Amino acid sequence: MLTGAAELTDFTERRNRFLGFLSRLVREKPLGTFGLAVTLAMILMAIFADWLAPFPHYELNLIDRMQGPSWAHPMGTDHVGRDLLSRVIYGARVSLVVGLSATALDITVAVIVGGTSGYIGGKFDLAVQRFVDAYIAFPGLLLLLTLMSIVGQGLLQMILVLGISGGLGGSRVLRGAVIAIKENDYILAAEAIGTERWRTFLKHVVPNIVPIIIIGFSITIGGVIISEASISFLGFGLPREIPTWGGLLSQEGRQFMEVAPWLAFWPGACLTLVIYSLNMFGDAMRDLLDPRLRGTG
Repeated sequence: MLTGAAELTDFTERRNRFLGFLSRLVREKPLGTFGLAVTLAMILMAIFADWLAPFPHYELNLIDRMQGPSWAHPMGTDHVGRDLLSRVIYGARVSLVVGLSATALDITVAVIVGGTSGYIGGKFDLAVQRFVDAYIAFPGLLLLLTLMSIVGQGLLQMILVLGISGGLGGSRVLRGAVIAIKENDYILAAEAIGTERWRTFLKHVVPNIVPIIIIGFSITIGGVIISEASISFLGFGLPREIPTWGGLLSQEGRQFMEVAPWLAFWPGACLTLVIYSLNMFGDAMRDLLDPRLRGTG
């Protein structure tokens, strides 16, 4: 009975903290609230794409090719008569899957590389950071294109390339946080009583960098989506038959934008709106979770 009461109290406290965070977000960060609303809309659109899309994204209809926006096709059709709205909706699903998966892998790699490097220190830290320095020295887009050309096209390949490469570059932030945390008295006390270092890292260091991880996740996901769009635009992303916003801009959009500008406008507008919203929401998360960085947005 006591255990049940304790669990109920813990659940109530967590719910109140969550509701308090949402209340502060709405009151103090209107742009962050807008970003959250757009992000939720994108998530719902990606989940229910099969029901929201008026036509299958692969369905050809040469009779209606290159039609402008209309009641039947609100965003128009492409050069083979495929409904652009349906393809944009399915493109949101691809962007969401790549964005969430690659960002999760990005943060995991950053914690493993930056966290262990900063906590262990010494020659190990020096060797790891020199490797990270050498990696960061390469132009980012060129490195991504080179890796994609090696591993080939595919959803899994893109997630691995974006996640691992981003995690190596972002490990510096978590390394700095871990270095600051490991100097605290409770870390020194845990080591003094003989606690194994990996256990101290997992039980005392990682929980203290969770706010930084959350902020990093919310800020990084927008960059991952724009990287995916850039790779797809240049033809190194997913196969052509899979609709992505970057692919739509590269194929139909770039080829027919002078005679059918809607083919480039709608994918570009969706990409711009989502990236802007994710950045605004990430900035709001940063400001609300870290009072030292409180802004004006």
